[in-house]
Amino acid sequence: MSITGLGHTGFWVDDLEKMRDFYSRVLGLTVTDEDEERRIVFFSSRPDEEHHEFVLQEGRTAPAGSKLTHQVSWRVDSLESIIDFHHRFRAEGIEVQQEVTHGNAIGIYFFDPEGNRNEVYLRLERDVRQPFRKSLDLDLPPEEIMAEVERLLTEGGPAYQPVQ
Repeated sequence: MSITGLGHTGFWVDDLEKMRDFYSRVLGLTVTDEDEERRIVFFSSRPDEEHHEFVLQEGRTAPAGSKLTHQVSWRVDSLESIIDFHHRFRAEGIEVQQEVTHGNAIGIYFFDPEGNRNEVYLRLERDVRQPFRKSLDLDLPPEEIMAEVERLLTEGGPAYQPVQ
């Protein structure tokens, strides 16, 4: 018996409407079901394949600022998608924690309206020992971003650069 993947995850939230808007409009997830009476919404990035990968339900009891979930990471299909999210987050005023390379991925760490950390990331076909995290400038053209990923992977110094 072995685990083959993550089926879904979810958050307890304070403001369901605000959070529903964020995950559907800003991140582009599809609402696949919802129950207004129970105050729950189901989302999928692949609704034809998976009914839901993410759930929001009103009823958070932890105080604002409590550390509950480390992060939720959303895989994307291309560097262009990462760059599009970089621009979208800026336009929407979304708090971005860090834009990084992990050597085996390029990602953007950001916070939803209730302070839950998320990441959008592009998997790169290479094996890199973790933790490896170095900041990237996603305002560069795509070919320069990829050259910077290579440079950061091969340069000396600490492999992990925490948020500044």
